[in-house]
Amino acid sequence: MRFLSETKIDFLGARRFGFIISGALLLAGLISLFLQDGPKLGIDFTGGTKVMVKFDKSVEISSVRDALANVDIDGEPFDFSKSEIKLERDEKGSDLVSVRLPKLPESVEDADEAVISKLYTEFRDNVPDDIIEFKLSSDTIGPKIGSELRGKAILAILSSILMILFYVSIRFQFKFAIGAIAALVHDVLITLGIFSIMDYEISLVIVAAFLTIVGYSLNDTIVVFDRVRENLKRLKQEKYEAIINKSINESLSRTIITSLTTFMVVFILWLTGGEVIRYFAFAMMVGILIGTYSSMFVASPIVVALHNRFGESKSR
Repeated sequence: MRFLSETKIDFLGARRFGFIISGALLLAGLISLFLQDGPKLGIDFTGGTKVMVKFDKSVEISSVRDALANVDIDGEPFDFSKSEIKLERDEKGSDLVSVRLPKLPESVEDADEAVISKLYTEFRDNVPDDIIEFKLSSDTIGPKIGSELRGKAILAILSSILMILFYVSIRFQFKFAIGAIAALVHDVLITLGIFSIMDYEISLVIVAAFLTIVGYSLNDTIVVFDRVRENLKRLKQEKYEAIINKSINESLSRTIITSLTTFMVVFILWLTGGEVIRYFAFAMMVGILIGTYSSMFVASPIVVALHNRFGESKSR
């Protein structure tokens, strides 16, 4: 059973409109990145401090965030409420809370001790009598480690794109690979730009979301390309653009159902998943919408443009 049947939408006829939308989104993101000197990087890439404490009685993460909204360090207030906070439970039933503090100016010292003291004071009825038992660890991530992680994250994204280029070139044709890669780069750059506009941090979790977006967008594009390949063999007398349009329309029902069901899941995660998972879910929501759009209005038009420019290439 198909959600949509016999659609005859002229996607390629609207490709100029699609390019305008893509150009506007890319330009807005690039301007934001330029004004902010690049993306806002999290503790994973810039360095910082991870603090872990133990509560004898259960606490809510929301209460911990409220307490960290105003931490006094040498007379200067700091807001750590948006930091990554995780709650775990050990075998004895105690709550273990870890807080990842961003890198602060060199003039600010002992931020970890200030956070520990603040939590110990705010939750006096939930903590051990001795502050030494309350404090479990305080580890610093240096800028060198952050730089290495940043390099590895970039390498992971570039490597995945190159492997995709190689695979699609063999599985289909080189012009299809160029279209797929253009759509993937388009999706990642727009998502990155939106994160910059929203002033959200880029962490290793968000890099994982970017890689997931790459895989999701590619899967959507490959479904369309596979239908194009079938129709090229079956409809040899029709024009190339007509075959591409027909293939997109034939894949439209599957595309919308897959995108909607996946979007609903990550939307629920965004609503109820808490502060830690919220940004991952937000990146996935943006990626699903942009990835679905790009398979129809970026990847396919680029394949048509390459076909018109260089002519029919021998099928592999």
